[in-house]
Parts: sequence; structure tokens; C-alpha cells
Amino acid sequence: MDSRSPKIILIEDNADDAELTGIALERCGYYDDTLWLKDGIEARDFFLTQTEESDGVSRSDIRLVFLDLKMPRMNGFDFLTSLRADERYKFLPVSVLSSSGVDMDVKKALDIGANSYIIKPIDFKAQTASIQKACDFWIDTHVSVEEV
Repeated sequence: MDSRSPKIILIEDNADDAELTGIALERCGYYDDTLWLKDGIEARDFFLTQTEESDGVSRSDIRLVFLDLKMPRMNGFDFLTSLRADERYKFLPVSVLSSSGVDMDVKKALDIGANSYIIKPIDFKAQTASIQKACDFWIDTHVSVEEV
């Protein structure tokens, strides 16, 4: 899960959750296309500060971001707000992947620009199915702005 030309960015501070999501992505065929960023600060730096020239990672191939909300240093809400403020990432699909099903969290995430919200299922089989459905839609079905 350290692609130089990722299709998926996973922003997740919990190593165990990242590993489970990685296994789900592997079963869905996307593990090698995924880059794991460990918190909102690392994600902000990746998208807004660093460039392809500085880190060698292509941003033009990114088709989907899975974003956790509850992270130290910079939470997912703050990261998403900063991402959406940058015109380059206005239409990049962001799917919140959170253990929180609190209505206020869902509404806030969607209000500030999340495209979808997935509650992390406790059952691994259900999590894999959710990841598969999200990837099928956002990567294989959804028409991105560049394709229009």
C-alpha cells in the first residue's frame, strides 16, 4: 500500500484500521493502487504543500479518497475543508470512512464536501463489501471531471 501512482488515498490514523482497510482493498484488487497517509496533517501536506516534483507521487491518477474523521493533530473535517478550498481538488471524490454514525458528523461531513459517508462496519466481510461498492462506483462508474 505505497503506490507511486495511486488511485486511492487512505487517510487513517489507526494502524489496525488501516491494515483492515488495506486487506479489504487487496481483496477488491486495489491494494497496490493505494497510498496510506497517517493523519490530516500528512494528508494536507501531500495534497496542498508537496508536489509531484518533490515526492514523485502522481496526483493526477487519484480517483478516490477514503477519509477518517477522528484523527489527532488535524481531524478529517478540517482536512476536508482545506482540501475543498483548493480549486485543484474541488471535484476529487472523498468518501468518509468512519466509525461514527452520529447524524451531526454525517451532516457536517457532507456539508463541507464529502461525496459519501460509510460507517465502518464491525464485520470484516461487510467492510470489504462496502469498500468494494465504493471503489466500483467512484473508480469504475463515476465520470470524473477530467473525463467530461
